[in-house]
Amino acid sequence: MNTIKKLAGYIWMLMSPILILFLVFEANQKISTATEAAKSNVILQWVIILLIFTPICVGFFIFGKYAIAGEYNHLPESSEEL
Repeated sequence: MNTIKKLAGYIWMLMSPILILFLVFEANQKISTATEAAKSNVILQWVIILLIFTPICVGFFIFGKYAIAGEYNHLPESSEEL
């Protein structure tokens, strides 16, 4: 199970920058194809999307880093272990 956790950590760490790059690419593509009348709305939408998903992806990266370091190898089974 610990090897699965470490493998998942690598996946999370690789997925987080890929997601950010994908979102920036999509934002650039959607903004460049928007008409002049709708451009300001499209820009606002994508700024909001990027502001919401960037901290989520940073959290994915941190979670993966802890998984690789083995922080989740032994989880507490009762309140006495906390």
